[in-house]
Amino acid sequence: QGLRRLAGAAVLAGVALPALGWNPALLSSASAPGAARLEQQLVEQVRPSEAAQASPRASGPLASLPGANGWLNSLPLSAADLDGKIVLVDFWTYSCINCLRTLPYLKTWHDKYKDAGLEVIGVHAPEFAFEKNAANVRRAVEDLGIQYPVAQDNGFLIWRAFRNQSWPAFYLLDGQGRLRYTVAGEHDYEQTERMIQRLLAEAGRTLPDTGVALPPARGVEAPPQWSTLHSGESYLGYGKATSYAPGGTRIRQDRDTSYVAAAELGANQWTLAGPWRLEPERAVAAGNNGRIIQRFRARDLHLVLGPSADGRPVRFRVTLDGRPPLADHGTDVNEQGEGVIDRQKLYQLIRQQTPDRDRVFQIEFLEPGAEAYAFTFG
Repeated sequence: QGLRRLAGAAVLAGVALPALGWNPALLSSASAPGAARLEQQLVEQVRPSEAAQASPRASGPLASLPGANGWLNSLPLSAADLDGKIVLVDFWTYSCINCLRTLPYLKTWHDKYKDAGLEVIGVHAPEFAFEKNAANVRRAVEDLGIQYPVAQDNGFLIWRAFRNQSWPAFYLLDGQGRLRYTVAGEHDYEQTERMIQRLLAEAGRTLPDTGVALPPARGVEAPPQWSTLHSGESYLGYGKATSYAPGGTRIRQDRDTSYVAAAELGANQWTLAGPWRLEPERAVAAGNNGRIIQRFRARDLHLVLGPSADGRPVRFRVTLDGRPPLADHGTDVNEQGEGVIDRQKLYQLIRQQTPDRDRVFQIEFLEPGAEAYAFTFG
């Protein structure tokens, strides 16, 4: 646009200056046809760089990939490395139950379509401080059997480039880096795979088949039982604490305090008993036999937990309505409700056989130092 203005000024000069006695021959290049030729030549020279700047690969959200803090299962990737590929970007974090339940589909799509031109990229954007630790993420990726590239987005640079707002979220981009489809949350798997197939077909790739995957899922990756799910996420750190039922003690921030449990709990409420220190994103057991009690209604109960600050494992015991869970135990405890916290992750503590009513869950930590972050359900 600036070049056009300059050429227009030259045209005006070509008209005005002869009237002032200047030699018209010297100004022939400033005539209207000459100015048009000059403009066209200049635009042709500038157009390649303008096109590069306008390219979705160069200026779109994939251009943010070099901002990752680190990569797992891959050398660092850039938009140029993905030229011509269909790209599925998944925003996740490893202690998020909703994210974990999408993994069977992501792993299946990666295996099924990688040779046809699909690149799945997991962008790990941490919710809790411990999820910024590269060693923790690496161990989680290995334990979960993830083989596609994972970028660590500790600074949320890639998150902001995609204007993302949730865990999990899928973003599907075509071979030119243009965003074509997005899903927030754990749903629309069939439609997502159909869109993968469509974009691969548009790119001239040969599909392995046109069916849609129904991958098996076990443990924390199993889909929720929506019909019996009546409890929502509860944070224990005072920065986001919800549904806390005070007994004899209200929450006291960043101070070791002896808590008295509430005598009764309403639906989805939780309470504390024993010595605890509440910090912005977690509750830390400040002594032996600290307890957390939660009333819930769902098939599954999970709790994000960590061992003591020095890494020492912490033993715990859980009950349902005051008794061992037996057949209703989760994958991280035995039938007697006994388990050990040996790393920072999401622990599945309860999976009920018949989730038909409100239950009262209790977890007791037998040694000090346990970290408790959030309850989630399924």
